[in-house]
Amino acid sequence: MVIRMRHTRAHTGNRRSHHALKGTALLNCKKCNEPVLPHIACKNCGTYKGKEIIDVLKKLSKKQRKKKEKELETKKEAK
Repeated sequence: MVIRMRHTRAHTGNRRSHHALKGTALLNCKKCNEPVLPHIACKNCGTYKGKEIIDVLKKLSKKQRKKKEKELETKKEAK
């Protein structure tokens, strides 16, 4: 088929004006102050809306667990 009516640059630009991508909004976790996506639990401390949902320390080894606990306490004190 042959294009009968050519779209002008303005018409094409008006159509494409809605194709822009929006940036993701990041919030800070209330407990550890890490950047978090909205409506998603924090991967660093496992909290959502101030409540602990995921036990982050459960899957860590003993050495890593102590390090993570110390890190969370220092962030809590700094707040």
